[in-house]
Amino acid sequence: MKLTSALSFLMLASATAFAPSTSNTQSSTSLSMSKVVRNPNFGKLVGGYLFPEIGRRRNAYIEANPEMASRIISLGIGDTTQPIPEHILSGLVTSASKLGTKEGYSGYGAEQGMGPLRAKIADKLYNGIIKDSEVFVSDGAKCDIMRIQQVFGSGVITAVQDPSYPVYVDTSVMMGQTGEINKETNQYDNIVYMPCTAENEFFPDIESTSRADIVYFCSPNNPTGAAATKEQLEHLVKVCKERGSILIFDAAYAPFIRTEGVPKSIFEIEGAREVAIEVNSFSKYAGFTGVRLGWTVVPDELTFSDGSKVRDDFNRVMTTAFNGASNIVQGGGLACLDEEGLAEINTLIDYYLENAKLLKEAMESIGYKVFGGTDAPYVFVQLPEGKKSWDMFSEILEKTQVVTIPGAGFGPGGEGYLRLSAFAPRDVVIEACERLKEALA
Repeated sequence: MKLTSALSFLMLASATAFAPSTSNTQSSTSLSMSKVVRNPNFGKLVGGYLFPEIGRRRNAYIEANPEMASRIISLGIGDTTQPIPEHILSGLVTSASKLGTKEGYSGYGAEQGMGPLRAKIADKLYNGIIKDSEVFVSDGAKCDIMRIQQVFGSGVITAVQDPSYPVYVDTSVMMGQTGEINKETNQYDNIVYMPCTAENEFFPDIESTSRADIVYFCSPNNPTGAAATKEQLEHLVKVCKERGSILIFDAAYAPFIRTEGVPKSIFEIEGAREVAIEVNSFSKYAGFTGVRLGWTVVPDELTFSDGSKVRDDFNRVMTTAFNGASNIVQGGGLACLDEEGLAEINTLIDYYLENAKLLKEAMESIGYKVFGGTDAPYVFVQLPEGKKSWDMFSEILEKTQVVTIPGAGFGPGGEGYLRLSAFAPRDVVIEACERLKEALA
């Protein structure tokens, strides 16, 4: 009895040791404001970030129609749904287990990533055309985009594809690179928008746009699904080099490329090492959207106007504001790049590409013009003339309980389109296709 009481006391003492004291909290419910001025750049942001907004509207629909909750199908956010494959999972499990042993325990690692993983990325994914010292392992491409923004600061002009992944624009606004949004064009002042339309095959006429210091380009593209050809990327690199611009190449969907001759990396292009940074991620490769592991390649040849290396400043950001990706997760990354892991990745990619094919065929059978879905997991659907994408989003949700993404959420150039994501289980994709064909035909 005494032992039980003593243990209970120790457990209570242990629990309260981590709890904050409430003795000095104010009993008053009145609110007080700090004297800190809000960062004005955040005031420029319009609405919420796209994908939480999609979730908010979906939840509002469910709240108004609770009987439909079980029928909701998401073809919206590009979140993977298939389990992590066996060999890749074993890398995560083994790495986690090592932490429970004296011999295998590891603490802080190199902020740039484990040496073996950096070397394996350079070898297996780039065939040695980059150096392992140029690879910076991280917690994902999205986070690295903001770190890149920190390197360049507020004094640069940025160019983005229109439509494009919202992170490029929103982080530019947060960094103070832009003016206010123009309510007539729905575009921010001091950002160069490069129109990507069906007419130009979703590749910008970059020579007709104003010069920018930093050019963001994604291939295969989110949201359009367009994969740039070697000739197109050669032209992009050439123009950036002539203008003294730095190209940020987002290759997060590279493994979906199946067409022969289409580059998976910007560094396949001659001269790219002097003008480009590449960001990438294991999220779509191996189902790591929740695991979090990515990398950025900053070549030694890339310099600022004063000759200093961009790599050195990016390294400073990584070592100052990041403690490195999880040791456990990096063990999973190493397993991804084993022969068994690469084979498992190919199987996953084939699965999602088949989903994309089904979605594309379904929308085409209804009579829509459809882009993407071949070398990319996204299907970009052109709506009838005059049809607004948010209106179509609502109509499809109400009629079919299928969640899509309105093209306007990716910028004004996306108006008149819907994006469908292939990252869903096969049976769910088949069911969505049937509902869409029934409701929209």
